Amino acid sequence: MATGGMGDVLSGIVGSLVAQGHSLSDSLCAGVCIHGEAADLSMQAQGQRGMAATDLMPFIRQLVNPSR
Repeated sequence: MATGGMGDVLSGIVGSLVAQGHSLSDSLCAGVCIHGEAADLSMQAQGQRGMAATDLMPFIRQLVNPSR
């Protein structure tokens, strides 16, 4: 998670939640949880070494759009 772009992904998640009308506090808490869980899912799927920020995207989409 200490690679280029990871902070940008986190701030993008938080910013998108704020833009949807959530409070700053709620957006930050949810954003950190979504970001961390996406990283955990990416690690399980592809391993920890060499993880890039873009590897989180499919998992972020999965987390914020739960199946019905």
